[in-house]
Amino acid sequence: MEELINIKEIIIIVLISYTFGSIPFGFIFTKFFLKKDIREIGSGNIGATNALRTGNKVIGYSTLLFDILKAVIPILFIKYNYFEYLYVASLCIFLGHLFPIWLKFTGGKGIATYIGILFCINIYLGIFFCLIWIIIFVIFKYSSLSSLIASFLIPIINYLFLKDNIIFFYVIIFVLVIFSHRENIKRLINREESKSKIY
Repeated sequence: MEELINIKEIIIIVLISYTFGSIPFGFIFTKFFLKKDIREIGSGNIGATNALRTGNKVIGYSTLLFDILKAVIPILFIKYNYFEYLYVASLCIFLGHLFPIWLKFTGGKGIATYIGILFCINIYLGIFFCLIWIIIFVIFKYSSLSSLIASFLIPIINYLFLKDNIIFFYVIIFVLVIFSHRENIKRLINREESKSKIY
């Protein structure tokens, strides 16, 4: 009976986490305020970086904020009520952002949502990620490169300094980040990637 309850808990947590993660705020804000489809703007991505390409900074930064919050709200609840499912919920939220059911499983790159996840799991990892991202961006001006390097370094930082033995979670996220940035990686290799503006 107890095992059945646990299975129900896991299923509910997985579904709720995925649903939160799959809310496409970039798509919603652009559609509501500009009457446009963000998938037909810039790179076609629904994330904050592309939302800024709409020319509306409020929409761009609102997308960033809400993509972070859609991870923070459910994860904090899980962390303090069902801690044993923390990493399962975090992964489902991230997958929801990458593959939202509402948009035929074509979502964003996941970085804003990952930032929210990191700050909830361990605030120091969130700070490290943001610092690395900013440093790389200031030097190279590529949002994609900043995201890739920061995501790559998080498992290493976690292993060397925090030693919480959950390195596989961060490695899985990094692999997913590579997948979501596969086109950016091709453009970076071919020196065709566009430099980004975040202000």
